[in-house]
Amino acid sequence: MDFIRRALLSMKAKKGRTLLLSAVFSAILIFVLAGLTIRSAALSATENAKKSVGATVTLSTNRQNGMERSEGEDGSERPDPSSFTVTPVNLEDAEKISALDNVKSYSFISSSSAGATDDITPISSSDDSEDENTAASSSTATEGEGMMGGAPGGEMMGGGEAGGAAAMMQSDFQVTGVMELSMYSGFSEGTSSIVEGEAITAEDEGTNNIVIEQTLAEANELSVGDTFTITSPEDEETTYEVTIKGIYETSESSSSMGTMFNFLNPANMLYSSYTFANTLKGDDSEGTIDSASYTLSDPESMDQFVAEAEKLVDTETFSLQTNDQMYQQMLQPLNNVASFATNIVVLVAVAGVIILTLIVMMTIRERRYEIGVLLSMGEARVKVIMQFFTEILVCMLFALVVASFSGNIVGNVIGEQLLEQQTESTQTASNDNEMGQGGPSGNRGGGNFGSIGASSQEAAQEIQEMDITVTADQIVMLAGMGILISFGSILLSSIGIIRLQPRKILTT
Repeated sequence: MDFIRRALLSMKAKKGRTLLLSAVFSAILIFVLAGLTIRSAALSATENAKKSVGATVTLSTNRQNGMERSEGEDGSERPDPSSFTVTPVNLEDAEKISALDNVKSYSFISSSSAGATDDITPISSSDDSEDENTAASSSTATEGEGMMGGAPGGEMMGGGEAGGAAAMMQSDFQVTGVMELSMYSGFSEGTSSIVEGEAITAEDEGTNNIVIEQTLAEANELSVGDTFTITSPEDEETTYEVTIKGIYETSESSSSMGTMFNFLNPANMLYSSYTFANTLKGDDSEGTIDSASYTLSDPESMDQFVAEAEKLVDTETFSLQTNDQMYQQMLQPLNNVASFATNIVVLVAVAGVIILTLIVMMTIRERRYEIGVLLSMGEARVKVIMQFFTEILVCMLFALVVASFSGNIVGNVIGEQLLEQQTESTQTASNDNEMGQGGPSGNRGGGNFGSIGASSQEAAQEIQEMDITVTADQIVMLAGMGILISFGSILLSSIGIIRLQPRKILTT
């Protein structure tokens, strides 16, 4: 083992060269460790993303098959525009799907409308009194036409039947029935929030509890616990007494249509349990919902879940629409960061081998006489190479200690900057996409036709930080890569040592 002793003595004699190798190796290992920690943190964040935000699958009417097809004049089939029907989702089928594996949470939605009574006055514009008279006249005319054989109006808001257009104009409130109000888009995105009382939950099933907008409550001097009556959308003589469970505020602005029709004004939106919304729609809607939304715990198994769910419903009448946009949006920055970190490790490792090879080759030229003496004394070439390898290995051990303490700092700085850039890029692309589709969800006008699930903005907020820490496994991996880098550099530079002849060295 004389080559080890010679290596240590050589390093002691050439302190400058030893410090140079140690400094270069430290820089190499610091960036390699930074890449390893960033990649590990990104992969860990990806696993957490699967647990925190899942893909969403929505069960609703298959609108493509909601029209009958008739033969046109040219002999081709075309949809009949007057035959559109909406088949409500059977509640039992929706509950069967909710019992499948991989369902993290679920919610049901059922929408209806309601009219005002003397107990409450809806929020309206100054011209509404005239509009209401016009609507009443239109209603009378429409009903007369229907009785004389004219075609009845279209489908009502919330699933009503004949006279829908006239009845919709007469409606003062839009009633959105949910299972969990906190999962509804406006509340999950932050455009709406409870300011008094409590939100609608699954415990409100079978009750007439509602949540009303703050402006509507103040205008009618209503508070939590008060009651008032509303009318059925089908029969004004049928009234329902509702109890205010909570009051919410919303940042939504009303569209021009909201000034013409009361039910399109965001202030006239009432939230209730889906069971009460069905009650408003009549006995025919009992045991049905408009749609069901399922949030999956593992987005990667979304296709398998859809395949199992399709076996439980009539796919000709209903459709299962998938949406893993939030999950993909969360993963895109993380995947980009992880890929970039992997590239850092590979590039720095390759660059390290090249740099160290050049340094070692330069030292070999300076130590040609030393190599010639050792070879002339019968020292094996392998031991000469092992001496150089030992010198680099000792420098690597010193660099490993330096990298272990400083690699975490460098990794956090680089990792957070990379994640911030990737997140901003993803959010910009998402915002551009949303604007192209008519604006952010929940703020596209007075109707407030929202959906279940967290917003993409909220999803992006969950990945603005990564837990970048150095672990023992990473140190072991770094040491292994350091040895490989040392071995690679010595292997390339040893070609010159093998070709050297002692006599030629000592005589030149």
